[in-house]
Amino acid sequence: MAVLAARDLALLSSGEVWVLHLREHEYGGKAGLLPPLETADAAGAEVAASVETLTKAGVKAHGLVKNTMYRHAARVIVADAIELGCGVIVMGSRGRGDLAGLVLGSTAHKVIHLTDRPVLVIR
Repeated sequence: MAVLAARDLALLSSGEVWVLHLREHEYGGKAGLLPPLETADAAGAEVAASVETLTKAGVKAHGLVKNTMYRHAARVIVADAIELGCGVIVMGSRGRGDLAGLVLGSTAHKVIHLTDRPVLVIR
């Protein structure tokens, strides 16, 4: 789990963690933007649980929930990492594999190519 890896890195480096959760909107043609499948409350609860896990371990942690367009998540992650001064980006992966990642587009793969920061991908 990515939050546990982030916790361990933060404890080793006396760092702090920003938990970023993106709710992706899809474009529905004439219907315009379609709402994310996940509610804002569900996303907020997930971030709050991660922040609580980190805080209980003695890590200074902050949480953010943002909305983005489908397939733009990597750009938002990298931009936020720069803005927040993150030294490392830790993220989870669905583990689809190379072929599925190539066809569907892996967010982790895109982040690795867009950033100059180290990226730790957790399966």
